[in-house]
Order: sequence, then C-alpha cells, then structure tokens
Amino acid sequence: MSWLVDSHIHLSDPFYEKEIGLIINGMQKMQIKGCCVSVDYATSIRTLELSKKSSLILPFIGIHPQMANQEIEPVLNLINQNSNKLAGVGEIGLDKTYVNAKEDHERQEHVFRQFLSQAEKLEKPISIHSRKTLDEIYQILPSYSLKGVLLHWFDGSKQQLKKAMDNGFYVSYGPVMVYAKDKQVLLENTDEDKILVETDGPVRFAKCFGLKPAQISFIPSVVFCASKILRKSYDELSKILEKNSDVYLGI
Repeated sequence: MSWLVDSHIHLSDPFYEKEIGLIINGMQKMQIKGCCVSVDYATSIRTLELSKKSSLILPFIGIHPQMANQEIEPVLNLINQNSNKLAGVGEIGLDKTYVNAKEDHERQEHVFRQFLSQAEKLEKPISIHSRKTLDEIYQILPSYSLKGVLLHWFDGSKQQLKKAMDNGFYVSYGPVMVYAKDKQVLLENTDEDKILVETDGPVRFAKCFGLKPAQISFIPSVVFCASKILRKSYDELSKILEKNSDVYLGI
C-alpha cells in the first residue's frame, strides 16, 4: 500500500491542538503523511514542536501573505536554525485580498522574495499561496533557482495551468475538487507527474463534507475522486501521487 501525502495542511492551527494525538494515530493507520505549513512565527514554533512528535508530520515554515506585516526576521532565523529538520518553506506567497494600499502589496512581495531566497539557499521545496496573483508570481519565480514549487489549491485558468506545467511546477487539488466541475477540468489537464493532493485543513468544505473543518483523513476521498476523473484505479493513482510527493519533497 502506498503512502499518501497531504501536501498542505495547517496542523499547527489551534483547531487541531486537542486531538493531535488521535490525528497522528490516524495518519499511521491510514498511511498518510502531512506537510504541516505555518502562517506566522507562533505557528512556525508549533510546527517544529509537532514534527518532534511524529516523523509523519513534515514541517514547513513561512509567513502567509495575510501576515506579511509581521516581523520576518524571527521566522527566517527559525528556518536557518532548523534547516536540517525542515521539509520545506511555506506557506508563502501573494494575495490581493489582504491589500488595502500600495505599501501592503510591496510589503507582501518583499516578504515573499525573502522566503524564496531562503528556500533557494537551503534547497528546500516551497508551498505557495497564489490567490488571484498567479501571473505576478510567474514573473517573480524565474529569478530564483528552486528545487520544488507547489502552487497549492490551484485556482487558475487553463492557460495559467499550462504555464505552471511548462515551468515544472506542482499543483495540488483538495476536497473542493470532489464537487467542483471547474477543478475537475483543471485536474484532467494537469500533467500526471505534477499532481499533488491536499486538504488545507482546517478550512471548511461544503456539499458532501457538510462544512466540517477538513481533516487529514479526507485525503483518501480526494484521491478516490481524482482516480475516477483520471480513469485510473485508486491504487494506481496512489502510487503516482506517492512518487510525485517524494520528488517534490526531494526524498
């Protein structure tokens, strides 16, 4: 049986704190690893602590664009001090939703570039937040030599997806793909070796998920749905995803 990887989940979020022991036990039984991303200094510390509890929790450190006004030096220092323990850098990126002035946008880009530089220097994969900013991110990334680039929760057009494929970027699909036709179409047009899956928990999802906060245990449902869309067996797609995850993570 293949190991699955949730390529983007916020296990360091307070929502999961009381049940983290049960979550880790479930990950072991279901053979699922999780890329635990961070959004600020506090969650970065928490992510590092969680990674000590289980090797199934793969720590990513970064600052989310919503938190771009926070001091970045403490988080950059954490990356340097724990570089041998980190699986990657993230969640980082751009998001115009959180921009109210030109200065906000400039600050987001500055923070994003600082973390890209760190990832380049340490040869770590990155997990990118790219809501409504894909074209701008595409202009920035070529300035860096990066080992693994994930555009998490890909929500671009077919043209933007093609550009991601042409550049060798990974894209991930989550629970919303189970019921959203536009995401299913994007999945069908994604290169087989660039597909990853995620939950982005504890984000809530509608329809069959009943607006419940996402759990890492949602991953098999995402894989099952994706296997039907791609006309593959569950086991066949699981093996593909395992290989893709390993290459992305540099394992």
